[in-house]
Amino acid sequence: MSNMSEKFSTLVRDLQNQICRKLEAQDTRGKFIEDVWQRADGGGGITRILERGHVIEKGGVNTSAVFGPLTDSIKKQLKLDGTEFFATGISLVIHPINPMVPTVHANFRYFEVYDEKKQVLDSWFGGGADLTPYYLFEPDCIDFHRALQTSCAILDKDAYSSFKEICDNYFVNTHRNNERRGIGGIFYDHQRPGEKYSADQLFEFARDCAERFIDVYIEIMSRRKELPFTENQVYWQQIRRGRYIEFNLLHDRGTTFGLKSNGRTESILMSLPAQARFDYHDQPIPGSEEEKLTRVLLNPRDWL
Repeated sequence: MSNMSEKFSTLVRDLQNQICRKLEAQDTRGKFIEDVWQRADGGGGITRILERGHVIEKGGVNTSAVFGPLTDSIKKQLKLDGTEFFATGISLVIHPINPMVPTVHANFRYFEVYDEKKQVLDSWFGGGADLTPYYLFEPDCIDFHRALQTSCAILDKDAYSSFKEICDNYFVNTHRNNERRGIGGIFYDHQRPGEKYSADQLFEFARDCAERFIDVYIEIMSRRKELPFTENQVYWQQIRRGRYIEFNLLHDRGTTFGLKSNGRTESILMSLPAQARFDYHDQPIPGSEEEKLTRVLLNPRDWL
């Protein structure tokens, strides 16, 4: 392991503790249970799950630090050469009870590849955060994107718009007429130290973005968690959760990498909601709040 591997591994453990404390305080009833696991091929992680809380129906905040030989399937997926790898990161998904509170996802990770002499052959940072509302509250969308823009300024003035565009074009159910999973955020991958930003810049950006993102999400949650809702609105929430599942199982590269690298299945699939619907050809009523959301999902907006 390099110094950055150790530094980033420490960061994700600290972030996990910080984020879980803040979410428990906001939920007021639910508590995360911890599951420490080991990977047979090298490394392991800590999975923390909160279920059936006061605000959170299901949430997971996971960290991992895994290593081992580069298998042919990983080489093919990541299009790289080398003999061994090390990967560490934090990944979280929060599914609320109230459909007025959006689902949120974030992950921040660091990856190294080694040659036969155990020297670092390649390394990169990746991550991001995105918001998946069921009902559209424009102030929430604006605040979420503004927080991410502030973190991106650590890198340069162009980073936010670049990472936002990548996010808009990644979290897409292409099999559903390019319908986005949510209202986006930022997404970045294969940010190699020295190509555009330094390792210290990329590390500080990940730290700041993770802390800023959870604070703005907690603020959004606190605004919406006590709003009244109906059974029909829960029904719509479950339809949209079905779309969330479709993306994670069909398109998400992190899910694919985790499964192909012999990761822990329960931890990888913790992102799936507890309840979802897959109704045949469900369509929102024209002019409804549900249709208003759908129009935004088909046409990404500049929230700033």
